[in-house]
Amino acid sequence: MAQFISKREATQYLKLSDTTLKRYRLQGVLIEGIHWVRINSRCIRYNLELMQDWLHNRHDPVAHQRAIRIYQASLLSNRKKPSQPSTRNKLPKRKTSK
Repeated sequence: MAQFISKREATQYLKLSDTTLKRYRLQGVLIEGIHWVRINSRCIRYNLELMQDWLHNRHDPVAHQRAIRIYQASLLSNRKKPSQPSTRNKLPKRKTSK
């Protein structure tokens, strides 16, 4: 499960200033819903794992896209629903009278 951290924590973990993080968000370098989420108008959280991967793979976008796909596939909303067993064959048989 992804760990989302505050701006202050992100600056400490990633060694980037809050101004740099904001600039990357506003320029579209960091993708909303992937690298960061907006909780409300004053609260932003960063996906620590993907932010670290982005820093390591800034010059290898293919590798970072692979990490994004893995993250998206891990979301509950992207998992397939378990198939429901058919109820047709499970209905009780009717007795027929002669």
